[in-house]
Amino acid sequence: MSTSFTPPVEDIRFVLNHLIDLPAIQALPGQSELGGELIDAVLDEAGKFTAQVLAPLNRGGDIHGSQWKDGEVTTAPGFRDAYRQFCEAGWNSLPFPTDWGGQGLPNVVSSPVSEMLMAANLSFSLCPMLTAGAVSALVLVGSDYLKQTYLQKMIEGRWTGTMNLTEPQAGSDLSLVRTRAVPEGDHYRLFGQKIFITFGEHDFTENIVHLVLARLPDAPEGVKGISLFVVPKFLVNADGSLGERNDVRCASLEHKLGIHGSPTAVLAFGEKDGALGYLVGEANRGLEYMFIMMNEARYAVGVQGIAIGERARQQASAYAHERMQGRDLANPRGPTVPIARHPDVRRMLLTMRAITEANRALSMHLAALLDLGHAGNKEAQAMAEFLVPIHKGWATDAAVEVTNLGIQVHGGMGFIEETGAAQHMRDARITSIYEGTTAIQANDLIGRKLARDGGTVATALAKQLRATVDALAGSDDADIKAIHARLQAAVTDYETSAVHIATHYVSHPLDVHAASVPFLHLCGIVCGGWQMARAAEAARRLLDAGQGDAAFLTAKLKTARFYADHLLTRVRGLREVVLAGASAVVEFPEDRL
Repeated sequence: MSTSFTPPVEDIRFVLNHLIDLPAIQALPGQSELGGELIDAVLDEAGKFTAQVLAPLNRGGDIHGSQWKDGEVTTAPGFRDAYRQFCEAGWNSLPFPTDWGGQGLPNVVSSPVSEMLMAANLSFSLCPMLTAGAVSALVLVGSDYLKQTYLQKMIEGRWTGTMNLTEPQAGSDLSLVRTRAVPEGDHYRLFGQKIFITFGEHDFTENIVHLVLARLPDAPEGVKGISLFVVPKFLVNADGSLGERNDVRCASLEHKLGIHGSPTAVLAFGEKDGALGYLVGEANRGLEYMFIMMNEARYAVGVQGIAIGERARQQASAYAHERMQGRDLANPRGPTVPIARHPDVRRMLLTMRAITEANRALSMHLAALLDLGHAGNKEAQAMAEFLVPIHKGWATDAAVEVTNLGIQVHGGMGFIEETGAAQHMRDARITSIYEGTTAIQANDLIGRKLARDGGTVATALAKQLRATVDALAGSDDADIKAIHARLQAAVTDYETSAVHIATHYVSHPLDVHAASVPFLHLCGIVCGGWQMARAAEAARRLLDAGQGDAAFLTAKLKTARFYADHLLTRVRGLREVVLAGASAVVEFPEDRL
């Protein structure tokens, strides 16, 4: 298998320059120096680092994985040194506040850098991703002591962070958390077990900062009785140096379908005297605080789906242009041709490209909304919160589709591990599960984000979709005309489906929940079509003006047309499922499932 990876810098630049309102981001506090030269330099250097340092380690990480022995974990060959280079080059500090040693770049720039990192080596990328979530939680709700003790070293990358939610009996239902926190002076002693802890133990850094959900002795039952604690692997002395080992131990590593290079730990807290921990924020508000990490992670996992789709697409494309098999249907007596010339292979490659580019544009649009929302724009924040579950759910389910197509393009060789196509699918499969399954995202979408406000934000999104439909009207370009017609129909189907969900949420809860994932997919496809339509309009305008790379812009226009013809046409069927497909789910005999 080739370890080569070409960072999608050209497409990222196109989205930034033509689909994102960069002046609005540059006007935010602390972003006055965010000019084109800085952005270009960051993207170019990120491309070099991810392609040259991280991508070559991806296959080895899958083969060798992380190894556990006597509570210690050794990561795959090359990973530790790559992490050192990653931190020394400043990549770990990119998005963090300058007050604590970060570089303060906005999401709309740091997110595509993360995409390149994830595409190059998904397993490796999980470590800084979890650290970022822990940093965000401490910045927002940590005490001065916790901030002074932990933030700078975590932002530098000298220490890493984790999130500890899940227990053997408490997966999606965190009301069942049993880990105990016993008060002891100005700190607490924790006792319990956590599972599925990404990079819960490793050899990258000298310390690991665990953020742990646990219950106080007098805590109320359910999720209202959960508190959040910082539990370091090594205790920290008053002068900032490391003290004795805390009472937290890696009991084992999980054996997983994919992401083998990422150690997923089972952690035991308090096997002796109790793991010393510090309360974060107020007691019994831990789940609220943990969702700071969770929401950030959900956005990041959606980007993972795009990233692994891009990696699978590149490999499938390279194989399709090299693999000679069959004759050109237009010249059946001619020579053997590359399989990229066969219509169905072309359809698969275009599906992979269209889905990936649409989701990339949507994720960067969402990143800009998050930047505006963090700066106090309430409308942007509300729209971002509405789009996060759509982005996470659709981008990750789409990644499974894209990586599956990657195997199919390879044919029988795709089923052979040595080609590497299977790794992409195995790695992608977890993305639609962790940080909340697609059903959890869909429940969040229809309940907290749609029904709760009576569809206000959903209607605001429809207005934005309609504005793009109107902007495309009247074009003489055949591709733009086709995109306009498809998008117009899809937006109508979105509006009809959203109204149905909102009006039936209380009266028919089983029905709307049975249709929640189809509705999420519908929203994802429509929003992707929206962004591709905007991209097509920009590409057409640049082509007409004789600006930019004509080959790139033509491919963008044709990709948008393909998306309209092959992806937006799925929306009508999903609308029918939302409106009338629930009874077959709800009424089926449970004992026959």
